[in-house]
Amino acid sequence: MFNKILIANRGEIACRVIRTARRFGIATVAVYSEADADAQHVRLADEAWPIGGPRPQDSYLRGDAILEVARQSGAQAIHPGYGFLSENADFADAVKAAGLAFIGPSGDSMRKMGSKAGAKDLMAAAGVPVVPGYTGEDQSPDLLAREAQRIGFPLMIKAAHGGGGKGMRIVRSADEFLPNLESCQREAKNAFGRDRVLLERYIESPRHIEIQVFGDSQGNAIHLGERECSAQRRYQKVLEESPSPFVTPELRAAMGAAAVQAARAIDYANAGTVEFIVAPSGEFFFMEINTRLQVEHPVTELVTGLDLVEWQLRVAAGEPLPLAQDDITQRGHAIEVRLYAEDPEAGFLPGSGRLERLRLPPPSAHVRIDSGVVEGDTVTIFYDPMIAKLIVHDADRARALARLREALAQCAISGPKSNIAFLERLVRHPAVVDATIDTGYLDRHLDEFMPPAGEVEAEPLLAAAVTRLLDQERQAQADATASGDPTSPWAIADGWRLGHGSLRSLAFGHGEQRLELRARGSGGDYRIESATGSHDVAGARLSDGTLSLRIDGHARRFTVADDADAVVVHDGARRLRLQPLALYEHEAGAADSNAGNVAAPMPGRVVLVKAAPGDAVEAGQEVMVIEAMKMELSLKAPRAGTVAEVRAQAGEFVDADAVLVTLEDAS
Repeated sequence: MFNKILIANRGEIACRVIRTARRFGIATVAVYSEADADAQHVRLADEAWPIGGPRPQDSYLRGDAILEVARQSGAQAIHPGYGFLSENADFADAVKAAGLAFIGPSGDSMRKMGSKAGAKDLMAAAGVPVVPGYTGEDQSPDLLAREAQRIGFPLMIKAAHGGGGKGMRIVRSADEFLPNLESCQREAKNAFGRDRVLLERYIESPRHIEIQVFGDSQGNAIHLGERECSAQRRYQKVLEESPSPFVTPELRAAMGAAAVQAARAIDYANAGTVEFIVAPSGEFFFMEINTRLQVEHPVTELVTGLDLVEWQLRVAAGEPLPLAQDDITQRGHAIEVRLYAEDPEAGFLPGSGRLERLRLPPPSAHVRIDSGVVEGDTVTIFYDPMIAKLIVHDADRARALARLREALAQCAISGPKSNIAFLERLVRHPAVVDATIDTGYLDRHLDEFMPPAGEVEAEPLLAAAVTRLLDQERQAQADATASGDPTSPWAIADGWRLGHGSLRSLAFGHGEQRLELRARGSGGDYRIESATGSHDVAGARLSDGTLSLRIDGHARRFTVADDADAVVVHDGARRLRLQPLALYEHEAGAADSNAGNVAAPMPGRVVLVKAAPGDAVEAGQEVMVIEAMKMELSLKAPRAGTVAEVRAQAGEFVDADAVLVTLEDAS
C-alpha cells in the first residue's frame, strides 16, 4: 500500500477516498479550486493545495498543476475519482511518467475505450454483442445524415468521448437529425473538448444494466455482479439498484462473462464498469466501458460487502485481486438515489446557493450517506449540483424500497430547491415498485412524477399553518423572557384584541397559488378558516420537528420544518412545501419587469448567441444558449418581436435573472 496519496477531485468522491485511505493509515492530499476553499474534502484531508480558478478548466482539469502538487507534497499515487481527469489517458500516462501510481486503469486501456466508436469496433472484434450503427471518423454532416438514413429511425446520436448523459440525443425522424447533431456536437465539445459523435440504432423500451468489473496487473479479471440504472431522465441516472429485478441467473452469467471478456480485451486493471443496453427479450448489447469508479458503486459495495476503493488502492499498489470469481457472493438488495439542488417543476433546472438547512437520515446498518457538503456549505454554479447520495440496503427489494421511503422522509433541504419530493413520488410509482421501468419511461411520463395540479389538501395545509402559529407563539415567549418585562401583554402572540377574540392571518404560496388562512385561538387549540372551509384544531404539539394534532377530531402526525423561506410538511408519504408570503402585498405594478424579454434562469456562462439587434424572432425561437452545472440550457424568445438589444456575448458569465436579450414589438 501507499504512505500518501493525492485525490484529484472534489465533493463526495474525494471525501469517500479520504475516509477509506485513513482506515489504512494512508496520508491524504486534497486539491481545490477557488470556489472550493472551504469545501468538506479540503477540511477532511491531511493537507490541501489550491490549483486555480473556479471553472474546471482552470483547476480540476489542470493535470500539470495537480502533478506539481503531488511532487511538492510527496504523494506516491493519484486517485482521480470520477469525472474531470478520471478517464483522461494523457493524464494517466503523465502520472506514470512522473513516477507515481495512477489509481485506475492504464492510459492504453483508456484510449481503447475513450472513443465510444473505437470501443464498439474493438468489442465487436472480441465477440461482445454491439448495437448496429456508425462509428467512422468521417464526421461531415452530409455523410452522418446518410448513415442515419441507412441505420433507420429512431436512432441515437452519442458523443464519442465522455459520458454522464452529456452529448446524447434521440432522433425519430430525418428532419430532426441535423439540428440535434449540431446541439449534440456543441455540448460534447464544451463538456469533453471533442465533438466527434457516433450513431447507433435506438432500442425501444430498453433496460440499462451494467456490470462492475475489476482487473489487476497479474492478468486476473472478474465481475462483481450487475447494477440496474433504467430509471433515467435525459440519460441521467436517477435510481440505481443491485441486483437487477429483471436479470435471471442465466442472464447474469451471460452478461458477467461478456463483461469480463470485454475487460480482458483491453488488458484492464483496476475498477471499471461495462454498460449494456438490454431489450425486453433479454437480448443485450455493449454500450461502453466506463474506465473509472462510478457514482453508483455503493450499491455494489452493500450487496457484496466489499470496499471497492480499498480494492482500487490494493490493485494500484501492485497487489492481486483480493478474491477470485467464485468467492464473490451477494446478499440482499441495495438502492441508491441522488439528492440534487434542482427544481423538478421548472424542468429540473439546477440550483445553487447556501444550504441553510441540510437534514439527512443518520447512517445505520440499513442507510448509508455519501456526501461532500454539510449544512452551511454552498452549492456553486461551477460543478455538478449533487448534494448527497442516499443508499439503503435490506434483505430483499420490497424492504429496501420501504427503507428508502423512510429515509427520504427524514431528509430536509432549505436554500436551493431540491429533488427530494420528486424522488419520493418516484419510489412509490408502480413502474418502480413493479420493476417495469425502462430508460425512456421518465421522459415519456414525467407528469406522473410531478405534483398534481389543483388545490392543496386541507390537512397538510392546516398542519403548515399550525406549525407557523406555534413557532410564532414560541418566539414571542422567548422574546418576552429575554426582555425586561416578561409579563407584558404585548409579548403574547395570540392576537388578542379588546372586544373580540384573537384573529391571526397567514398566507402561503404554492406554485402560482396564493393560499390565505385566518386563525382564532392559541396554545395549540385553533379555529382555522381557509378555502377548504372552517376546521377545528385541538391539542397541537410541536417537538423536534414532529407535529401532532387533532383536525376536526381526527388525530394526525406530521414531520415539519419551518424556515424563513419555506414551511415543509410531510405526512409519511408526501411532502408539501409552502412559501410564506406577506399578508398585504403591493400588487399594482407587480408585473415582472423582465416579462417579454429573455433572462438567465440561473447563473452560467454564455456559450452561443443566436440573435442580433434588429433580428425578427418568433415565439419559442432559440436566441441564446448558456451552460451551467455541466448542462446546456436553451433560452428562447417568450414572444414574437424584434431583438432590441443583446446584453451578453459568448464566454461571458451571467447572473441569475439577468436580462440577456430585450425584445420590442415588431414594426
